[in-house]
Amino acid sequence: MAALEINHRTRPPAPLPAIIAPNRPATKIRDRTRPGRSAVTLDLPEIAENGNSVPITVKVTSPMTEQLYVARIVIIAEANPTPTAATFSLTPLSGRAEVSTRIRLAQTQTVSAIAEMSDGSIEMDKKTVKVTAGGCGG
Repeated sequence: MAALEINHRTRPPAPLPAIIAPNRPATKIRDRTRPGRSAVTLDLPEIAENGNSVPITVKVTSPMTEQLYVARIVIIAEANPTPTAATFSLTPLSGRAEVSTRIRLAQTQTVSAIAEMSDGSIEMDKKTVKVTAGGCGG
């Protein structure tokens, strides 16, 4: 799990642009993605028997140095009433870019994990989860 530490020498990253705003699905991020294989690995079940509590882990391969690190990880559940399920801010002091949590899923849908690097580039992974019961509003 990522440690969220405050370092007075490291400025916090600028807010993500509207492409990852609350209540809005991730769009137009292709302009900021790096070509090739993504550094993001999204781990969650293919089938969630209970949409009220779906475990999810996001790992990002990154050196986590002052020069290049994962500044933010955002989890998007596109079909939820509020698509932004979680946001994590990281610094080089986090040591590694890995977060785990549980999210609610309203229905069967695509879940995306978006990592914003300190240089402004975006890494992403997405998976579809089949929800068989429960969820937010379901």
